[in-house]
Amino acid sequence: SVGGCSVFPGTNAWNTDVSDFPLHPRSATMIARIQSVGGDFLHPDFGSNPDYGIPYVVVPPAQPLVPITYTAYGDESDPGPFPVPLDAPVEGGAGATGDRHVLVVQEGSCELFELYVARRAGAGWSADSGARWNLVTGDLRPIGWTSADAAGLPILPGLVRYDEVAAGSVRHAIRVTFSQTQRGFVLPATHFASSRTDPDLPPMGLRLRLRADVDLSAMT
Repeated sequence: SVGGCSVFPGTNAWNTDVSDFPLHPRSATMIARIQSVGGDFLHPDFGSNPDYGIPYVVVPPAQPLVPITYTAYGDESDPGPFPVPLDAPVEGGAGATGDRHVLVVQEGSCELFELYVARRAGAGWSADSGARWNLVTGDLRPIGWTSADAAGLPILPGLVRYDEVAAGSVRHAIRVTFSQTQRGFVLPATHFASSRTDPDLPPMGLRLRLRADVDLSAMT
């Protein structure tokens, strides 16, 4: 939970145990393809680390609403106003030139607001795109729509957060990114961002798991 809100239902894809799911018939070639274009390591995102990760902020039910102006993908974004503080933390810091994600969880309403390439603009924010999520229902974006994430997914549910690590258990899927993806998506992703048709490249929303024979005894 974040801000007293469950992060989607237990049956949601983010919270589903996939250890017994059948193996994709192209699994081995897909893993080899991922490694051939991106190296041997996946890139997870850890919350709040200003040097490596995506920060988020929890706001009270009475947080003032501010206008949101979209500069690129407004036709696939949820309209403002959003309860985004004017001093909300930005991915990479105030002077960052990258994705500049801003994530906000509102207590009480249990809604998640996410912006992509967010910048302060007058009494509010401008962003290339933005999405509003109900953390209680976990409803998807419209099929074909992006979000603050190119896959049309929420970002917060896949972050590894300090409170989880301190509690000794991360009980949800972890968001990872790839150097290359294919022109396709697997629900709950709703959007692709590639023209590549190589079937061994990962589609947006691909689920990965450790092999069953991986020795975890040395890990805390």
